[in-house]
Amino acid sequence: MHELAVTQSILDISLRHAKEASAKRVTDINLVIGQFSSIVDDSVQFYWDIIANGTIAQGALLHFNRIPGEMICGNCGHTFHPTDKAFECPSCASGFVRISKGDEFRVESLDVE
Repeated sequence: MHELAVTQSILDISLRHAKEASAKRVTDINLVIGQFSSIVDDSVQFYWDIIANGTIAQGALLHFNRIPGEMICGNCGHTFHPTDKAFECPSCASGFVRISKGDEFRVESLDVE
C-alpha cells in the first residue's frame, strides 16, 4: 500500500516542476528505481492512473528504469552484485556488507508540453 504515497509524491514533484516550467501538460515521467527498493511498478502505474486523473499529468507515461543492486564488503572491500539467494561477499564469505547501489528511487526527468 505504500505505493500510493510514493505515487502521490511522484505526482506532486511532477506538477511542481511542470508549473515552474509553465507547462500545459506532462507527457512522460522517467523514474529510477533500484533493485533493493520495495517499489512495485505495476502498483505505481495502477495508482498513477487514478490520482493523476484531472491534472495536467493525466495520461502521462511512466518509464521505469531499474538499477541493479551492488554491495561492498566491509571486511575485504570487494564490490559485487548479490544474488537473490545470498547477500554475502563472494570473495571472503563475510556477511558484513552494505548496499552501494540499488536502493535509489527518484524522478529522473519529465517531458512536458
